[in-house]
Amino acid sequence: MTDYSKHHVAPAPYPVEGIGFSSFSNTKLYLAMATVPLATLFIFDLAWSSYLFLAAGLAIPVFCAFNIISSFYNAPERPQKSLPGLPVEDYLTIKTDALKSYKGRNKIPIATFFEAYFDEQIDLKGDMLETLEARYDWASFTFTLGQAAFFITQWVPETLWHSRKQDEDQVRNHYDRGDDFYNWFLGPMMIYTSGIIGQTNKRESLEEMQERKLETVCRKINVQPGDKMLDIGCGWGTLSVHAAKKGATVTGVTLGRNQTEWGMGKAREAGVEKNVNILCTDYRDIPKTKYNKITCLEMAEHVGILRFQTFLHQVREMLEDDGIFFLQIAGLRRAWQYEDLQWGLFMAKYVFPGADASPPLNWVMEQLERAGFEIESCETLGVHYSTTIFRWYENWMKNKEKVIENYGVRWFRIWEFFLAYSTIIARQGSATVYQIVAHKNLNAFDRTQFIDRRTR
Repeated sequence: MTDYSKHHVAPAPYPVEGIGFSSFSNTKLYLAMATVPLATLFIFDLAWSSYLFLAAGLAIPVFCAFNIISSFYNAPERPQKSLPGLPVEDYLTIKTDALKSYKGRNKIPIATFFEAYFDEQIDLKGDMLETLEARYDWASFTFTLGQAAFFITQWVPETLWHSRKQDEDQVRNHYDRGDDFYNWFLGPMMIYTSGIIGQTNKRESLEEMQERKLETVCRKINVQPGDKMLDIGCGWGTLSVHAAKKGATVTGVTLGRNQTEWGMGKAREAGVEKNVNILCTDYRDIPKTKYNKITCLEMAEHVGILRFQTFLHQVREMLEDDGIFFLQIAGLRRAWQYEDLQWGLFMAKYVFPGADASPPLNWVMEQLERAGFEIESCETLGVHYSTTIFRWYENWMKNKEKVIENYGVRWFRIWEFFLAYSTIIARQGSATVYQIVAHKNLNAFDRTQFIDRRTR
């Protein structure tokens, strides 16, 4: 295994600007969505009255086809310099004849690569993170027909639906896989959200970064003894227990059965079980009571785009008029590149299904303000998240044999790719995470309380 212990933040040896929004034409997309149904009308001699039905029915397939073509033919805005310039076979061992054509400078689509890698049809000749750092040497970021099928048959329906049963099945299939599985990369604190770097001239441990994050959250919302706090999507309950040790009475909410049991066990270990109550329930079923502190760390993505406004109104109703809402949420950048979207589709299929509320920051801010919140502060933690995931990747690779023995090669490889690629994605800004502090936008709200905290 490559020794990464000398690095604090994962180094970026070959930064490359890929194809994306700068060469994408919305005008051409709209033209294609208008003319394809029109051409269909003429080819099959259909009545003009059927045009709108055709346009609606063909909208998503045309959208997919247009993006497949654009990702193949569009050129990057800037030259892709500084790459090693090595052929595909210097990075990958392809073991199936169906993929043997990918050699020399004939790059393999990234989705074709990871699907074949998970199926053990491709092996790496080096470390996954190092191989992905040079991905523009051997991979292309063109969409595949398989991705289009996934987008149409799974991503779109899940985004439109988000039923209780769907959310419960997705969360429990993910988080109830086994605490050992998560412990092998999250470490003893079992926190599945971004930590915070404190300094760049010293390598910090994962635990130091996560402890700083817990303290930062509690400082930003000014946790005090006697506070009544709600932690939505509490995971394994680490923040809930941390706030309870500061004197708050905390209700945590998760759909994970294993997480509920683990969190209450940690509360007992810390001697704060009387101040912690972790509910294994859907966020829509949280008891209707008032809290003066509400936190939601990287759970709101699973609410879904169409239900996001309803969720924020629910939070507002549960928040006291003088209360504080802390939202930590991940999202893709607005100045997207095709690589970003490729990573997003991978995540939706294999890691966080149903987490479609991961849009750019401006959308989140708009939703909060529409729901009656005022934004007190917002901080971007992308490089912090990259470093956190970098630590997770190191842990995962150290526990490779245990993972394979208990869960098999496929699960090991999916998470190996996920953690290595996400280290890069967060570092280069493709996706990031925001810490947002908000409160009700009321005239009577005391905004002076934030002044002292800003100077600490």
